[in-house]
Amino acid sequence: MRYIFYLLPRCSLLGTCLARLRGFQKLSSVDEALQKFFSATEFPEPKTVSAPLREAVNRVLAETIVAEDDLPQVDRSAVDGYAVKAQDVSDASQFKRVTLGLTQRAVLADRCARRLWTGNPLPKGADAVAMLENTKQVNNSIQVLTALTPGENVSKKGEDIMKGEVAVKPGIRLKPQHLGLLAALGVGRVKIFEKPRIGIFSTGNEITEVGRRRLKNQIFDSNRLIISTLCEEVGATPIDLGIARDNFEMITEKFRASLAADATISTGGTSVGGPDLVPEVVNSLGAPGIIVHGVAMRPGMPTALAVVDNKPIMMFPGNPVAAMIAFDVFSRPLIQRLSGLRRIETRPTLEARMTRRIATSLGRRTFVRVRVIQRSGGPIAEPVSARGSSLISTMTKSNGYTVVPEDREGLEKGETVVVHMFEAVEEK
Repeated sequence: MRYIFYLLPRCSLLGTCLARLRGFQKLSSVDEALQKFFSATEFPEPKTVSAPLREAVNRVLAETIVAEDDLPQVDRSAVDGYAVKAQDVSDASQFKRVTLGLTQRAVLADRCARRLWTGNPLPKGADAVAMLENTKQVNNSIQVLTALTPGENVSKKGEDIMKGEVAVKPGIRLKPQHLGLLAALGVGRVKIFEKPRIGIFSTGNEITEVGRRRLKNQIFDSNRLIISTLCEEVGATPIDLGIARDNFEMITEKFRASLAADATISTGGTSVGGPDLVPEVVNSLGAPGIIVHGVAMRPGMPTALAVVDNKPIMMFPGNPVAAMIAFDVFSRPLIQRLSGLRRIETRPTLEARMTRRIATSLGRRTFVRVRVIQRSGGPIAEPVSARGSSLISTMTKSNGYTVVPEDREGLEKGETVVVHMFEAVEEK
C-alpha cells in the first residue's frame, strides 16, 4: 500500500490508481484494434527522392515507369544456333536431315542458314532458330535434325514489354528482377519514397544500456535493438531515443521527441499497474490519444495504440517476445503503409502438422512459437512455447509461429496449421 500512495502525485484520485491495478476492464480483439488504429491514422503520401537503380533495391517505387521502346527492340535469337526459314525444315528429323547452306548476308535466302548467338537479331527473312545441339556442320553447310515452326526459339519484338506499356507500377518494393527490367529499358534513375522514420525508446527503472555496469536487479535493454532491427527489416529508419525511467516528465520528453518522426514505438510501462505511466503520458499529449489499450492476444495483451498530432504511437509490453509479436501484428502493416506500399507484405507461410496438443485460452488470439522441421512425410511443427513472453530464447529456438484463433481452446496433435516463418525450415 505504501507503493500506491507513493504514486498518488501522478494520479488525480486514489480511485484512479486502484482501478488501474485491478486490470483491463475490456480487451479489444486483434482485428478490432487494427481497424480502430488504422481508421484513426492518416497515411499521407511519403516524400520522394531520385536514386540510381543500384541504390533503389528494396525501396518502394514512387512513379509509374512506362516503356519508351519495345523490349526486345527487334526479333532476336533466344538460343545459340542458326537462323532459318521454318518452311525449309518443316519435315526435318534425325532420319531425314535437311541440309542448308551457310551465309552471312543480312537477308536470308531460301534453304540458307546464318549462325547466331543468343540475343543476336534475326536476319531479314528468317522466322525460326535451329538450336546448335540440333544441327551438325558439314563444310560450308549445316544439317538440321529437328523440324521447326515459325517463331520457334525466337524472342519476338515487344514480347517482353511493348512500347507504351506500363513496365513497373508505383507502390511496389523494387526487387532485383524489377531493377533488371528497368535497366534493360534504359532507365538509370527512379523516384522512390523516403523511408518512414520510427522513434523508438524503452521505459523502466529496471533496464540499463548494454555495455554499462549492471546494478543488482537490473536487466540489459534488448528491446530497442530488437525493434530497431525489425524496423530496418520492414523498410523503415529507426531513431533510437534511449531509455526513459518510470518518471512522468522523462517519458513525456521521449514522446515529444518522437513526434518529430513518422511514428513511435515504445516498450514497457503499458500495463495497468501503478508505475505503468506510458498510456497516461500519451493521453496528456493531445487528441485523440489512446485508441486501444488492452488487446485480446497472447503474448502482447497490454499493447496500447494511440494517435497524437496525426502521428501513430504503438506502446508494446516490456517483455521481448510480446514486443516482437505485437510488432508483427501492428507495426509491420503500419510501417508498410507509411512506406507507400500498395500491398501489405506478410511473412512467408507454410503448412505443417503439430507434433503435440497445445492448450490456449478461449477469447484470446494466441501466437504459438514452433520449430518447423522437414520430414519425409512433410513439415512438422514442434511447439516451443505458448507462453513465456519474457523468454527470448523461445524465439531463437523456433523458426516461426502459428496462430490459434480466439474461438479455439488450443490445437490438436496431428492438426495441420499455417506457420508464419521468420527463419528457414530445419532439415532433419
